[in-house]
Amino acid sequence: MSELKQNLIMLIGPTASGKTSLAIQLAERLSSEIISADSRYLYRQLNIGTAKPTNEELSRVKHHLIDCADLDQPWSIGEYKKAAEAVIRQLNEENKIPILSGGTGQYIRAISQNWQIPEFEADHQLRESIEKTGNQIGFEKLFEELAILDPEAAKFIDFQNHRRVIRAWEVILSTGMRFSELRTKDDSPYHLLTLGLEWPRNLLYERIDQRVEEMIGQGFVEEVQTLLDQGYHKDLIKMRVIGYSDLIEFLDGKISLDEAIRLIKSNTHKFVRRQANWFKPTDPKIHWLNAQDPAILEKTLDLVKDYFGSDFTHRA
Repeated sequence: MSELKQNLIMLIGPTASGKTSLAIQLAERLSSEIISADSRYLYRQLNIGTAKPTNEELSRVKHHLIDCADLDQPWSIGEYKKAAEAVIRQLNEENKIPILSGGTGQYIRAISQNWQIPEFEADHQLRESIEKTGNQIGFEKLFEELAILDPEAAKFIDFQNHRRVIRAWEVILSTGMRFSELRTKDDSPYHLLTLGLEWPRNLLYERIDQRVEEMIGQGFVEEVQTLLDQGYHKDLIKMRVIGYSDLIEFLDGKISLDEAIRLIKSNTHKFVRRQANWFKPTDPKIHWLNAQDPAILEKTLDLVKDYFGSDFTHRA
């Protein structure tokens, strides 16, 4: 390990690319642990529709930053970064290489580029006023106006995520600064190996569509109904988590189940295209791996050995 920098492996890639499986196998071989970089995994109430690791998968390797928040108390990216950094530091002190795995681009960048995210107290009255405006004029229009004021922020905010759009406006109106200006970069404290999983887009779409069908069979509709019964309707609508919003439309009687399933698949395909803006095939810092390669684990271990030395790869 570098005297100055902490070791870290990042395993990134689009949704349904197989990150969970490879991360677990890699952690087992390295006698290490996994830190989630998936914003949806944070929430205890979101399970089937997020393809959260199963209990069997979670039992194989210790996972961090899964099931640590409630929908009505959402984490900011600053809170996530602080928690992730604490785990990375702890595992390095134990002479383990942390494996940070996920597909949330902002989380990946916040860690890899060491974003400096200032904390400031939330203005709940202002937040409610912005939300009311969004409901009146439509959140798409609210996002369009945000993009005019802060085009950089518009590049990394999902316009369908009402909570993030509101947050960006809150920062602008509270501080007089652009939301993107508050996220300054600093030197990375990590000796970082970034691994990416790649699929031909058409095959990835097929995997996504199959997974959506499996989620429905596993009780996704019932999960959403339970959340509505527990009073999370408003929180789910604000967060606009793919699948949950579509099934709410179905359960509210606005669309058919077939249409909801079609929308879940379509919206997930769109999400994959947005992820490609965060994880570019041309990025020289990412070691891209063919996700279909039967020898992917061994090739990954070879990269780890070359980057960190053989001490870490002969522990299992």
